[in-house]
This record gives sequence, structure tokens and C-alpha cells, in this order.
Amino acid sequence: MGIGELLLLAVGLSMDAFAVSICKGLASKKADANVMVTCGAWFGGFQALMPIIGYFLGSLFAEAIEAIDHWIAFTLLALIGANMIREALSKKEEEVSADLSVKTMFLMAVATSIDALAVGISLAMAGNTNIWLAASLIGVTTFALSAIGVKIGSIFGNRFEKKAEFVGGVILIFLGVRILLQHLGIW
Repeated sequence: MGIGELLLLAVGLSMDAFAVSICKGLASKKADANVMVTCGAWFGGFQALMPIIGYFLGSLFAEAIEAIDHWIAFTLLALIGANMIREALSKKEEEVSADLSVKTMFLMAVATSIDALAVGISLAMAGNTNIWLAASLIGVTTFALSAIGVKIGSIFGNRFEKKAEFVGGVILIFLGVRILLQHLGIW
């Protein structure tokens, strides 16, 4: 994957954390630097760590499933993207508190980065990706967007939450289709 595609992937993956950060900003009422950095560090850190773990798990099995790896990458990205779109279109509102405790932030960081673990597996299957560069871009992008999300949440409320999640889902599906088409020689 090229740098442009990795940036697109980073933005897509960061949308869950961005949406939760908007809610954190809304719940906090006052988005000071502490809340922005705390959310950015937790979400960005986990979004950087999970693809690395997924990549190495995927690498363990890459040779055994080489013939179908592009289908696995496509399926994982499409499912993650579709789930993000489904959540964005659902009427159910998720409650997010202003709590910044280690327990709360850990659980939220893990919950918003599970898709990054699956993407890491997909990157291992797709091959030719520098996982360290990918994880760094994902982490930095998520940190920045999460910090910005807290500020947006404190100013605008939850108007952008669902739209961000929808866009993230579309991006991940696009990347999955692209990996599949590239492997099949169509792209």
C-alpha cells in the first residue's frame, strides 16, 4: 500500500474513535487540553498497537492461506465497514460519559480498535505493507482526530458522530474492494 492509501486507511479506522471523542467532548462540556490529549493518547495508542498485533497474527498463517488471502482481507474490511455503516444508520444512541478513568478509557480504546486488529490481519494477507509505517500513521491520525473530536463535541454536540462513522465504513469497504481487485488483476 502506498502512503495515500495508508492515510485513507488511517482516517477510516479512526472514525470510531473520532465519534466516541465527539461524545466525550459533549459529555465533558469543557474540552480542555487534558481531555483532548487523554482521549487522543488512549485511542491513538490502541489504534497503533492493534494492527501490529493483527499483522503478526496474520503473518503466522499467511503461507497456509496464501491462495485465499485477498478474499480474507476483502471480507474482513467489508464486514468492518458494513458494521460501521450499520451503526451509523441505526437510531440507537450510545451513551458516553465524561469519565476519563483508566478502566473506562481502556475499555473504550479496546472497543474502538478491534477493527484495527482485523485490518492488521488484512494487511498481512495483502502483503507489501510496511506495518510500522501503517501503525504509526493510524496512531497519529487517530490521536489528532480524537483530540479534534473532543473539541468538536464540546462545541457542536453529536451532529457529526453518525456521519463520521458512515464515512469510515465506506472507506474501509473501498479499501477491501481495492485489495481484492488488485489481487485479481482488475485494478
